[in-house]
Amino acid sequence: MNMKKLITLGAGLPLLPVIGFAQEAVEAVEDIAEVAPSFDEIGPYIMTTLLFLVGGFLVFWMAAGFTMLEAGLVRSKNVTTQLTKNIALFSIAGIMYWLVGFNLMYPGDGFNGYVGGFFDITVLEAVGLGAADADLEYASVASDFFFQLMFVAATASIVSGALAERIKLWPFLAFVVVLTGFMYPISGSWQWGGGWLSEMGFSDFAGSTVVHSVGGWAALAGAIVLGPRLGKYKDGRVNPMPGSNLALATLGTFILWLGWFGFNGGSQLAAGTVGDITDVGRIFANTNMAASAGAVTALILTQLLYKKVDLTMVLNGALAGLVAITAEPLYPTLFGALWIGAVGGLIVVFAVPMLDKFKIDDVVGAIPVHLFAGIWGTIAVVFYNPEVSLMTQLTGIVAYGVFTFVVSIIVWYIFKMTMGIRVSAESETTGLDLTELGMEAYPEFSKG
Repeated sequence: MNMKKLITLGAGLPLLPVIGFAQEAVEAVEDIAEVAPSFDEIGPYIMTTLLFLVGGFLVFWMAAGFTMLEAGLVRSKNVTTQLTKNIALFSIAGIMYWLVGFNLMYPGDGFNGYVGGFFDITVLEAVGLGAADADLEYASVASDFFFQLMFVAATASIVSGALAERIKLWPFLAFVVVLTGFMYPISGSWQWGGGWLSEMGFSDFAGSTVVHSVGGWAALAGAIVLGPRLGKYKDGRVNPMPGSNLALATLGTFILWLGWFGFNGGSQLAAGTVGDITDVGRIFANTNMAASAGAVTALILTQLLYKKVDLTMVLNGALAGLVAITAEPLYPTLFGALWIGAVGGLIVVFAVPMLDKFKIDDVVGAIPVHLFAGIWGTIAVVFYNPEVSLMTQLTGIVAYGVFTFVVSIIVWYIFKMTMGIRVSAESETTGLDLTELGMEAYPEFSKG
């Protein structure tokens, strides 16, 4: 049929029904438009949900960073054990935070602001949730739960590295159950759940204290109860026990550095406006600067002090810079982030030998990096946020320290008295991979 004939046929159709149908369609579209929310209404919800999801999977990648860092810094006979501990603790954290932790932590205004609701299992939104039923003031519960869960797992990973090479697997995992299900959520509710420290004005943007110092205090308590590795301190000397693979340790540090952009950037908790997303970019830049300054500070200091650069100190210097800036990565200038991170690197270089003087054996340097640099970063907030007082920050530091350290000491001693937390001297000498798991990370090497 040619075009001329088609036009002729079309011209013969009655136009009034067609026009009426078109008018009804327009009216229907207008009615839908009046009911459906505009992008201005749903845009912030969508963008913040995406921020949590993207930030969450970046923080998830930090689990691989902790694993590689620990695998590289322990001796080859204990590598498989560290790999097992890290995947197990991450999985346990996922279950415990769903079962107890999330609603114990949010909100934190129950019991006079000290804790949320006990045994309140996390429930996600219905499948195919409509805009009319969503809480457009924030983000989806699922994305928030996923993002916050990654922080819980990171806290447990801090403890894993410090207690490596002499702790039994199952008592450690039992501690992880207590830490991720109860200890971390309770103390976290004080600040991030709108609890008493939040009301007081305590400020910890992404967790220098809430996450890192909590992991550091728990690790310190465990190291004290557990004791040092055999032969670490002998005849008044500190005997170095080099790690198995510094390439893995360096890879782990870079993975942690990458994941930290999600850790700090996602903690902006909003991405619905130009100002929000610009602030996320500023947080990324400051986070990177602090890590760089921490690494360079450790690089220079170890050269000056020991006449040779210590790679493990440089790696931990970068991590200490990251921990230090985490309490306030938004307000400082780039120079501010630089000097805050540099102090973090300095802390590591001097804190590691200090712990050795007290015969506190921290295999990977987790206590100087996460506890000491975390305390420093929380104090440093006062230099760039005029609304925060030093006394309030110190109150928060002490509160988290006393609660976490005391409860951790009690839990570790209970496990020590009941199931035992340390492997035998023979097992420690042979290596935990064979005695605890019956498999080696590098079986070909041991055959020579």
